[in-house]
Amino acid sequence: MILYVRFHVAGAELSEAALPTLLGLIEDIAPTVQALPPDAALVDVRGAERYFGRDAAGLAALLRVRALAHCGVDCTIGVGANPLLARTAARDAPPGKTLAVPGDPEAAADYLGRKPVASLYGVGPATARSLCSYGLDTVGKVAAVPLATLQRIVGARAGRELQERARGIDRTPVVPNAASRSLAAERRFDRDELDPVRHRRALLSLSHEVGVRLRGEEQVCRSLTLTVRYADRSTTTRTRTMGEPTAHSAAITATAYGLYEALGLQRARVRAIALRAEGLTPAERATQQLTFDPADDKARRIEAVADRARAKFGPGAVVPGSLSDRRLASAPTGRAPARAGRGSAPAGHRASA
Repeated sequence: MILYVRFHVAGAELSEAALPTLLGLIEDIAPTVQALPPDAALVDVRGAERYFGRDAAGLAALLRVRALAHCGVDCTIGVGANPLLARTAARDAPPGKTLAVPGDPEAAADYLGRKPVASLYGVGPATARSLCSYGLDTVGKVAAVPLATLQRIVGARAGRELQERARGIDRTPVVPNAASRSLAAERRFDRDELDPVRHRRALLSLSHEVGVRLRGEEQVCRSLTLTVRYADRSTTTRTRTMGEPTAHSAAITATAYGLYEALGLQRARVRAIALRAEGLTPAERATQQLTFDPADDKARRIEAVADRARAKFGPGAVVPGSLSDRRLASAPTGRAPARAGRGSAPAGHRASA
């Protein structure tokens, strides 16, 4: 059986930085976890059912209790024989509840059959309009129509996949990924923010925090994922692999800026920005490309000195000069605002006053 778990906090939005911790709680129950940022996951619990002596619904209840007890986060969970049914059940479940779709194929097909075709996972607005124009406005009608008819409407491959999904068949496996072995940070703006300069300052602050935490844990990351949450609560997520595994703040910042610029946002009303370092490995196992750039060597030496100052005087002892005015940067989520000196500089660091 498969669980589709969607995390949420009453009266607030779930912080992107909380997802790795929550995924770790899931992995304590079932190791086959596929993270679906920013707030969901797919879990294959077939092995866990035998180990814990509980069915999938019982494991879902156990997971909800652990998430509430450890993180104060509630879950809405769908249970099904495959990811399609689990996703659909989670969408139908009341907030904070668990809904299970019967494992019997006929019962699952009956559950899906009464739904509008637009509610079927993988069917977009354009496909739904095409199907409805032929009178195929429910999932049951799509399941009953001959395959050749569907293929003439939406194409050969898409028609085959559409008919299987309408009949409750989903061959997609749950693929474990590295999001639970990641490190994340998030900035929420006081109000929906239009100014790209403030977006970039938030990215600089995030990159600085991620780099400091990676070096503090003696790890490097292989890729970065940027998540932008908008005023309507929709999100855009992009991932980019680094040139080499690194914990160097300058490299992380450059990659984060590249991800942001690739979005091409046009006066988007941004509510929050999150940055997640993925593919973490011990720094001692990582290789570093040799360079003869004295500026890069100097930046890394300054970075090491700044890390020692933070270890001695606290995380706010040294911050990027561009963030030294607290009016221009929001404080890290769940952390005290960094104490910074006055003035600003285009690059480098400034010690706090």
